[in-house]
Amino acid sequence: MNEVSKKQVSKVHEVVKYPDPVLAKPGETVTVFDAALKQLVDEMFESMYVAQGIGLAAPQINVSQRITVIDVSFKKNPKEKLVLINPEIIDRKGKQVEEEGCLSLPDIREKVSRAEWVKVRAQDVNGKTFEIEGTELLGRCMQHEIDHLDGILFIDRLSRLKRDLVLRRIKKLQKLGEW
Repeated sequence: MNEVSKKQVSKVHEVVKYPDPVLAKPGETVTVFDAALKQLVDEMFESMYVAQGIGLAAPQINVSQRITVIDVSFKKNPKEKLVLINPEIIDRKGKQVEEEGCLSLPDIREKVSRAEWVKVRAQDVNGKTFEIEGTELLGRCMQHEIDHLDGILFIDRLSRLKRDLVLRRIKKLQKLGEW
């Protein structure tokens, strides 16, 4: 299949915004590893790139399943493309506090505390189990995306005061029809 016809098959999904209920619901465990799953993963990467993101969880495109795609290189290094299916954090160490954003919360950025290092066990598109470790941006991104699969948004990790300020800002944008 040439590049042109491949692009026609790949569908770009719209990223759902907070407060869509799918974002607060834990994703279902993936049990079928077939061509449809591979197609969905391809569409997730394409949707993530179009939205200018480095990570995307299936619930963010209204698919309540435990699937996430990550590319912290943003297309610069194809080897860094990562697919995590049914991921779980099995170990974590240290602490890092950095600014985060989210495709489901456009234009909102806040400092979030995360583990400095994480080890994740997940499955690939063929169902094979593997483990991966991450620090810095990759570690943060894996934690952020796995949170999505558990129905947790980064604003849920903010202090009550910070979260209230963010929620007020969102309500104001909704009233103005800009959200």
